[in-house]
Amino acid sequence: MIVAALFLLFLGEGWGAVLQILVLVAPLWLALLVDRFLGEPPVRWHPVVWMGHYLGRAGRRIAPAAGSPAIHKDFKRFSAGALAWFAGAAMVLVASSALQWAAWQLPAWGAVLLTGLALKPLLAWRMLRDEVQAVEAALAISLDAGRTQLGRLVSRDVSQLNAEEVRESAIESLAENLNDSVVAPVFWFVLFGLPGAALYRFANTADAMWGYRGERNGRVWEWAGKWAARADDVLSWLPARITALLLAVVALPSPFLPLAAMWRESGHTPSPNSGWPMATMALLLGVRLGKPGVYVLNAPGRAPTPDDLQRAVKLAGKVVLAMAGVALGALVVMMLVLG
Repeated sequence: MIVAALFLLFLGEGWGAVLQILVLVAPLWLALLVDRFLGEPPVRWHPVVWMGHYLGRAGRRIAPAAGSPAIHKDFKRFSAGALAWFAGAAMVLVASSALQWAAWQLPAWGAVLLTGLALKPLLAWRMLRDEVQAVEAALAISLDAGRTQLGRLVSRDVSQLNAEEVRESAIESLAENLNDSVVAPVFWFVLFGLPGAALYRFANTADAMWGYRGERNGRVWEWAGKWAARADDVLSWLPARITALLLAVVALPSPFLPLAAMWRESGHTPSPNSGWPMATMALLLGVRLGKPGVYVLNAPGRAPTPDDLQRAVKLAGKVVLAMAGVALGALVVMMLVLG
């Protein structure tokens, strides 16, 4: 979308560029409003669920069953995984591009309405917020209830976690998915419209289902899921760092976190991306976060309390509003420049 607007600006169609940006910002606000008041669409109409169905069926074909003979460098499985990924990505791009094209054929209000409603399922702030808060509510009932609720959010084994570790994992999931489910889709939408957001959500869903080292759900993903994992790493690289910076900004007037501190702590995680928002959240709250036996973020910090989880949710909510505000600010600046 921004690319198209800048192209029109280059051609001298100044107000055409402004219209392009207006039809970018308004659908974003509409999508966030729909998310705020209505939440997720029914499962049968949810495009991310459709992506999951395709990935599930394709995954059963490309990933060997658990217990299969290990191959040091299984290029056959790697190639199959990459081809299946590209096939799914192509379908997503064709469908989303057709929808974007159809929106552009409508009057401005129709383009905003169709684009905003199509964008909404690619964002999931309300569901993320509610699921994280439900972990704390479940912990107030019992540790087992908290573990069960956390299991809806994370892929790790939760059966041995204590109450503090359950809360840590919920805050980590909030920070990581703030990027995956909100900031990154919006980032790619701003650049390339619906196709950008849809492709990112496909890549992120593929990583969530295929991007594992070793065995999961009775399948071995070491090589079959490697392309999906790397594709998500590339597409999430910049948005993850933007998410961390936005968290630091919305926490003001608290002292601004030094970039070096965020960089240092983020390097403790195996992921090149998720560590950034998780580490920033840990530093802002002054708490310790981690995955037992894998990594610890902000090791000198204290154990998180229920109040810390609520503070984390508020910070994440401010990031969502700030992100929408930045998009509106871009429109105002463009209008002033062209005015």
